[in-house]
Amino acid sequence: MKILAVCGTGLGSSFMVEMNIKSVLKELNAEGIEVEHSDLGAAVPGAADFFIAGRDIAMGMKHLDNVIELNNLLDKKELKEKIEKALQEKGML
Repeated sequence: MKILAVCGTGLGSSFMVEMNIKSVLKELNAEGIEVEHSDLGAAVPGAADFFIAGRDIAMGMKHLDNVIELNNLLDKKELKEKIEKALQEKGML
């Protein structure tokens, strides 16, 4: 399984979200999940099982399934809740 954190340029905020995703996965004892970050252009079908992005970027990701939209990129609690729910729905937790 792969999770891709996405932002406009693939540098700042997506890297920060990637680090937070890794931390959340560790808290959830979720193993075997690859996490990377990229720009919006690399977010194509098949690139990941889940795509995580802020609301502004997620609006441009309608062509993808399994987009997790964050209201606040800095809110680790929101990130954890949404990842936990998504993984439970996939039977990963």
